[in-house]
This record gives sequence, C-alpha cells and structure tokens, in this order.
Amino acid sequence: MKYTLFHLYTLTLAFWSGGMALFTFIVTPAIFRSFGRDQAGEIVGDLFPGYFVYLLALSALALALFFLLGADQATRSFRASLFLLVLGVIINAYVLFSLHPRTVEVKQQVASFERAAPDTPARKEFRKLHAVSAALNLALLVDGIALLAFSHNLVSGKGL
Repeated sequence: MKYTLFHLYTLTLAFWSGGMALFTFIVTPAIFRSFGRDQAGEIVGDLFPGYFVYLLALSALALALFFLLGADQATRSFRASLFLLVLGVIINAYVLFSLHPRTVEVKQQVASFERAAPDTPARKEFRKLHAVSAALNLALLVDGIALLAFSHNLVSGKGL
C-alpha cells in the first residue's frame, strides 16, 4: 500500500511541476506570440483561475498523500519535504484567494496595455503584482521539483 501511495504522491508532484512548466514556458509564451498583448492577456487571464485551483488542489493532495505515506519523521528529507509542501499550499492559497483577485482588480483599471502610458498608477501597480506573481510561480515550480528530488529518499530507506 505504501508503494501505491508513493506512486500517487510522485505522480501528483509530477502533475504539479509538469503542469507549471508547461503553462509557464510553453503555453503562455505561445499565446503572447500569437495574439496582441491585450488579447493574450485576456486569454491567459481566463486560464488563471483554473490554473490556480489546479495548483492548490495538487499541493493539498500532495500534502495529504505525504502524511499517508507514514515516512520516518526524524529524517531531514521528511522535514524538508513537509516544509516545502506546507509552503506550497500556503503560497497557492495566497495566490488564489488574495494576489490573483487583487491583480484582476488592478488590471480592470487599465483600458489597454498596448495603448496606455506605462507610468500610470494602475500600470505600475499591475507590474508590481505581476512581478510578485511571477516570482511566486517560479518559487512553486522549484518547490515541486525539489519535492520530486526528495521523494526518492522516502522509499530508499532514508525516510519510509
């Protein structure tokens, strides 16, 4: 049973990391190459709510599966994984329930990113929120990859 849980855990982490990498490095750039900035922003903006729910659900599922694995709590890999999992859930919840809604609110104040002056207060605030979102997105991607790296220790006798 533990090996089944372990495979579900690693599959969840793979969906987390792989989904983020696909969306961040392939889908979003392709959309911005294919459409004008305003239209691409609308398309990606329409995808974000589902993307953020997906990431929060996967991080919460990974945390639950991690506890079900019954890994040795005295190991460094257990403690590091637990920290990264809790951090992932907290960041994903913050992005979904706080950062993204604020970003949408500010974005609605900008009539057009193609035509509006870049130094308006709304554009400056949007840039700031977008920078925070991008940094957290990359941190979550690294978080998921690190969890995958630590997961080997859970079945190699160093944690399970």
